[in-house]
Amino acid sequence: MKAIVDCNSFYCSCERLFRPDLRERPVVVLSNNDGCIVSRTDEAKKLGVGMAAPYYQNKEVIERNGVAVFSSNYNLYGDLSMRVMDTLRELVGEEQVEVYSVDEAFLDMDRFSGNALQEASVHIKETVEQWTGIAVSVGVGPSKVLSKVANRLSKKDKQGTKGVLVLDTEEKIKEALERTAVDDLWGVGRQYAIKLHHLGIDNGWQLRNMPEDWARKNMGGVVGVRMIKELNGLSCIPMKDPLETKKMIATTRMFGKPVYELSDIKEAIATYVARAAEKLRRQFSAAQMIQVFLVTNGTRNGKYEYNPQSRYQYSTLPEATSDTSTLMRHALPLAEKLYQPGFKYLKGGVILSGLVPAKAIQANLFLDDHLQHNKSLLEAVDNINFSHRDDVVKYVASGLKRNWKMRQELRSKRYTTRWDELYKIS
Repeated sequence: MKAIVDCNSFYCSCERLFRPDLRERPVVVLSNNDGCIVSRTDEAKKLGVGMAAPYYQNKEVIERNGVAVFSSNYNLYGDLSMRVMDTLRELVGEEQVEVYSVDEAFLDMDRFSGNALQEASVHIKETVEQWTGIAVSVGVGPSKVLSKVANRLSKKDKQGTKGVLVLDTEEKIKEALERTAVDDLWGVGRQYAIKLHHLGIDNGWQLRNMPEDWARKNMGGVVGVRMIKELNGLSCIPMKDPLETKKMIATTRMFGKPVYELSDIKEAIATYVARAAEKLRRQFSAAQMIQVFLVTNGTRNGKYEYNPQSRYQYSTLPEATSDTSTLMRHALPLAEKLYQPGFKYLKGGVILSGLVPAKAIQANLFLDDHLQHNKSLLEAVDNINFSHRDDVVKYVASGLKRNWKMRQELRSKRYTTRWDELYKIS
């Protein structure tokens, strides 16, 4: 059996954790630059506040109903997510946990059966909430797809399920799939959902009973067959190794305001390189290729028009590396090539690819001392920045003022990761 533990309105739950006065009030959290709504509580949903909708379109409803609004506070959310995941590892074992996203994790529950499965699921929910203060829902099924179905229904009927739903019998699975539209099945995209509706297949139970040959023809071959098997309780999507390394690392951000100057572009790209290199070293990898891209809305006849286009340049490195200064030396000329005066730039990013294990890099007789020195230096810098945050030690190329940084005008305090922002009890 597989379970998925999903934090309820995670970003909003993190904000409420340190604001007890908001327990009954509607809350929303905004995306980068305070542009769109990325998290909302049930109370906000009832008011008609749209998910992923622009903030300005909902501002009247929000202000009229006293909705609490926050900018994204990724330091707080990341730390609380780590606490939730560590709690799950403590409860079921590290190898039985697959972190799927910042607020979701799959659990291998094969060692539980019968009543013990329900009891274990309730215990997991109650313990996570008690130890972290974050409310969660738990869905359990014979496969990952069915566990997602169970989790979704547990959140739709929180009072009836008390946040836990276990699909451990054919009757429960049938009822759950009949209540689940194909649009809401994990792994069925929008285009496939439209196609299925045209074929007269509207819910999960109807799809489950389709032949595998039909799925192979109408749902993308192997992917469709796998979906049918998962709906029939045959686990085809394995748990991923928790130590699995990424094959590509990217750092991208919207700028806090439109950027026009090359100097600001280079500062942003240098900052993104430093962050990507830090991620690279964290998984003990090195990159063979670096790509830089910029997004602008373009110009026509001297006037700006909103027609986003992304332009990129890449460079193949002489040898794989995780050294920040080396990566910057390749990235900044790429930014210069991309830059065109007169354009309004909205976003930039850095992508590292061709990743290989750092230990697999062939030694160089002439560069070893230099690289060893940099390695020790970067380890020290990473440790300082991790413990103090906010890039206490940074390269001058990444700038000092950073006027291009994303806007976070309504951000709460970083209660768990900053000494000067600790929660105060009066």
